[in-house]
Amino acid sequence: MSIKISLKIVTLFLLVFSFVSCKQNSSVEPVLTVSTNSVNFAVEGGESTLTIVCNDQWSISNSAIAWLQLDQTNGDDGTFTIKITTQSTNTTGATRSTILIVNSLNGQSKRVTVSQGTLYPSYNTSPQAPDASGMNSNAVELAAKMGLGINIGNTLEAPGGENGWKGNNQGWNPIITEEYVSKLKESGFNSVRIPCAWNMTHLIDKDKALIDPNWMNRVKEVIGYCVNKDMYVLLNIHWDGGWLEKNCTIAKQDSVNAKQKAFWEQIATAMRDFNEHLMFASANEPNTSNSEEMSVLLSYHQTFVNAVRSTGGRNTYRVLVIQGATELFGVDDFPTDPTPNRMMYESHNYTPFQFCALEEDASWGKMYYYWGIGNHSTIEPERNAEWGEEDEQIKSFQMLQTNFLDKGIPVLLGEYGAYRRGNSEHVPKDLEKHNASVDYWITFITHQATSRNIIPFFWDTGAIFNRTNATVNDQCLLDAILAGDAE
Repeated sequence: MSIKISLKIVTLFLLVFSFVSCKQNSSVEPVLTVSTNSVNFAVEGGESTLTIVCNDQWSISNSAIAWLQLDQTNGDDGTFTIKITTQSTNTTGATRSTILIVNSLNGQSKRVTVSQGTLYPSYNTSPQAPDASGMNSNAVELAAKMGLGINIGNTLEAPGGENGWKGNNQGWNPIITEEYVSKLKESGFNSVRIPCAWNMTHLIDKDKALIDPNWMNRVKEVIGYCVNKDMYVLLNIHWDGGWLEKNCTIAKQDSVNAKQKAFWEQIATAMRDFNEHLMFASANEPNTSNSEEMSVLLSYHQTFVNAVRSTGGRNTYRVLVIQGATELFGVDDFPTDPTPNRMMYESHNYTPFQFCALEEDASWGKMYYYWGIGNHSTIEPERNAEWGEEDEQIKSFQMLQTNFLDKGIPVLLGEYGAYRRGNSEHVPKDLEKHNASVDYWITFITHQATSRNIIPFFWDTGAIFNRTNATVNDQCLLDAILAGDAE
């Protein structure tokens, strides 16, 4: 009896083994097909489909869920049509992409590249090999060559074009001439800051952030006036409607970086042949009040550095200048630069603003007419400066010394200035002390800068120089600057 049972068990085992062997030998060929290996979206986004055919369980991995959505990510055997959607505009300034990986339990795997185009095209269309000719000075060495500086203000940054803003005491500012630049040089200025607008009225295609070549050539011509006279030039993107300065926010970070990249690729390419006499500055007086806003601003500066350096040629070695709130900013916050020791920091000084530039009493403060030791008025004491005098100025300059100069970063005082009151509405009663206060402030600030090797650029819109006939409007203002440099 036991022998018969054993034979039955053996027979059953052999039958099962045979069935399994046959099943394995005749297994179905694994199938996994995907309708395409690439999907491309326009900058504004859109919708596409992907067809998957599989004879086993499958799944899709998507690492870009922040901007790319799939209506189905897994299934069994069969045919499936997957809807792929990106609802957000790509404002990063570069093509963004990801790889979808389709895996099946049958051992098969497929890859699908999904990309989305840029907000603006790349303007780095002719990068050159690095060219160090005429670019021998690092930032410290260049600062030592620069000397007194002056701004050509309210001109190339004017919303309505080169003569779109009024200058002090001379109506609408005329166009810049070689004769005027010669007068600046003759008067003791060896450096010129050229505030410049690009976004407001100088684009021929706003959708592509394409700068008008005629405007680019005009800016280049003015730079040439200065460089040909052995003057050093600082060119920037200056306010320009506030597209950068007013938008140091997470919400605007991608779109601002895209425009920053597009503009600087164009500017840097057009100006690439100038030697070290030309410097670029990333921005002007960006609005930052906390660490988050500073972090966003630093991304704008990094985009600036990357864009300029990417164009190559002499731009590989060009000195670049950045700004930021001094109390929130230090050398450790500077952008990464592949070319070492070619960066400067820029600060401005209109302190106290009520004395330097306020043109009428405001709800937050009244105009000051008198500033500094020996210049306070007993006739009109309510107009004496109540803050921002010598001691506070010295502390401010010492912060620049400690934060930057002592750590090997040159500093530019990119703007500073105080101006006389005297029109029909606001006439100081103690006019002699008022004029003495203005001259003293200018001399004091100029000296605080130059004695520390900080390069000062006076903000002039016609107060000192008459651009129509290239003459001096206010010799006392000019003398005050020169006196500060001589002390």
